[in-house]
Amino acid sequence: MQISRKLARAKESGTARLSQIAREMKEAGREVYQLATGEPDFDTPSFVITAAYEAALSGQTRYTAVEGTPALREAIADMLRKEFDLECGIGQIIVGTGAKQLIFNALVASVNPGDEVIIPAPYWVSYPDMVIIADGNPVIVACPAKAGFKLSADDLEKSITEKTRWVILNSPCNPSGAVYGKDDLLALADVIRRHPRVAVMCDDIYEKIVFDGAKFATMAEVAPDLRDRTLTVNGLSKSHAMTGWRIGYAAGPDRLVSAMAKLQGQSTTNPSSVSQAAALAALRGPKEFLEDWRLAYQTRRNLVFDRLSAIPGLAASQPEGAFYHFVGCEELYGRRTPAGTLLRNDSEVGEYLLQASGAAVVPGAEFGCPGYFRLCFAQSDEILAAACARIGDAVASLS
Repeated sequence: MQISRKLARAKESGTARLSQIAREMKEAGREVYQLATGEPDFDTPSFVITAAYEAALSGQTRYTAVEGTPALREAIADMLRKEFDLECGIGQIIVGTGAKQLIFNALVASVNPGDEVIIPAPYWVSYPDMVIIADGNPVIVACPAKAGFKLSADDLEKSITEKTRWVILNSPCNPSGAVYGKDDLLALADVIRRHPRVAVMCDDIYEKIVFDGAKFATMAEVAPDLRDRTLTVNGLSKSHAMTGWRIGYAAGPDRLVSAMAKLQGQSTTNPSSVSQAAALAALRGPKEFLEDWRLAYQTRRNLVFDRLSAIPGLAASQPEGAFYHFVGCEELYGRRTPAGTLLRNDSEVGEYLLQASGAAVVPGAEFGCPGYFRLCFAQSDEILAAACARIGDAVASLS
């Protein structure tokens, strides 16, 4: 059976593959610390579950509008207005089966063969392959640790060509935890204004998880004049521990949202009706627990930082947001495992840590930034402390 060339160019999700290996090890009876998958360990709030249950009992189990129910889109519009001063009609808002689907749909709906999409690295693993599947060319711009893992205005300017159609910004960033503040975004906006063909896609899925007084901002908020070429993507997966409910939303120009809805109508149609009822409850319901969770993440972040910083050969830094540590491991290159295997890159370091310590992490190469690994700290203090101890033992065993 023939497979399309564009799909053959795309690679399997590295995080999904490593998570599967970890699951298989666990099923085989091995002790595994699942630090590769990026999802909260908290349960979905009970009031959200209750709303979904009541919706199902009341018959809300049929097709909805492709773009999502009017009630949910109104709630999203209200939230965007109150929190970010964004005025959006429901025709400018679409609900999808997770933020990931909406990013994919936006690219497929807007990218022509040969168009370029600028992606700062480190990046979420799926961005480049989504661009490839959309017949575009990902343009990877290295954003090193000395730059705070953030795209600078100068590097953005140098990367734009006549073929550039999108810039993707993810803040707080998966995997680095970098947060683009208002001044960062204003500097990037100055560049984008000079290039009318270029649009910006903001993946804000970790927006509720910021630390040490960092202030979240998004492009449509700080640069209102660019709203007609800005797509804001968000969801409830990370903030409300609703990864399995598969609900995301996007707000942007009418023409783009309509094109995304056309694509969605010919693929998945509407997202789950029951999940939409749950999302409506999440948006309309209490918010106090979000701060409790944020503080818990901050405590876990500090715990992992303290322990990893004490391990010779690892270079940990404090993320400003999200729930990942992006840990430098280049100093382990050239060392040998107890079995005599030479570690030559971050993929081999990650595989060694999984086998020797049971800690599943994701190599930085998967994020376009070799020399690191990503560790998710959305786990209990006990699990994180044990995993860090095992990592320390594994590193100490190298010669």
